[in-house]
Amino acid sequence: MKPIIGITMGDAAGIGPEVIVKALNHKEVYENCRPLVIGDAKILEKVKPIVQVTLQINSIKDPSEAKYEYGTIDVIDLDLLPIDLPFGEVSAIAGDGAFQYLAKAVDLAKEKKIDSICTAPLNKEALHKGGHMYPGHTEILAKLTDTEDFSMMLTTPNLRVIHLTTHMGLIKAIESINPERTYTVIKLAHDTLSKAGFDHPSIAVCGINPHAGENGLFGNGEEEEKLMPGIAKAQSEGINVTGPLPADTLFFRAGRGDFDIVVACYHDQGHAPIKVMGIEEGVNITVGLKGGIIRTSVDHGTAFDIAGKNIADEKSMLAAIRSAIELAPKR
Repeated sequence: MKPIIGITMGDAAGIGPEVIVKALNHKEVYENCRPLVIGDAKILEKVKPIVQVTLQINSIKDPSEAKYEYGTIDVIDLDLLPIDLPFGEVSAIAGDGAFQYLAKAVDLAKEKKIDSICTAPLNKEALHKGGHMYPGHTEILAKLTDTEDFSMMLTTPNLRVIHLTTHMGLIKAIESINPERTYTVIKLAHDTLSKAGFDHPSIAVCGINPHAGENGLFGNGEEEEKLMPGIAKAQSEGINVTGPLPADTLFFRAGRGDFDIVVACYHDQGHAPIKVMGIEEGVNITVGLKGGIIRTSVDHGTAFDIAGKNIADEKSMLAAIRSAIELAPKR
């Protein structure tokens, strides 16, 4: 059975509604999943003539009412926004709307009415003006699902990367890595890919230092102290993980198919190869959320400067939907 992908509209003053409508004008989306938008139907109606499509908007209250047919966009219509909401402007009502769409998607995922969540971008300033003091989607999702152990996964068509640390300085990132975090992220990678249908997924862990320390030649034994005990624990449980391996060659090997996913130690170690190998089709994924909820996201912001002008490209949204399909737990 094709998975139901809940697509949240994000900040309606940005390009989210445009890229959603453009993406759902691609027939192959419906051939591979049952897309369900969570947002405001009137905003999608407003966008249709801007992006020059003739799709029908089906305003519904429950996924059971959806048609899931190409040519129709099914929308769980929360009816929160005014039709004259201006594009390209920060507003509290749009920020609150973006939060409410995500909260509704989480409820639907908890109820097993959707299989994955795919998010259009929100605007942090608008989110805060709307009364929701979070840095972004990931932190909201963690709060709504009561999750403490989660991680960021990035994907391109040929590479998957999951991170031990993300948005912190390099010195602090290395200090924060420990065997338990290493084990936790390896386990998250294994469980996520296994639920998505990968048979005994192969995982490789990057070294922290050049040449993965080269037996103590570089660094101060960080690999032995921070990575290897976590890797050994995962291996003892039958997880197919290897490392630590030198990052300078590991990403090439993963890109050619030697490994299903790479564990990166810090932000740029994982982000740089992803950007080089597929910046236009990069997808940001939150894994480890309680209840097995998978969330994928476009790898761009609200782009207020081009909102409402039919300039926004839907490639990242299409890639995010594909990842949501790929990682959806198999029914």
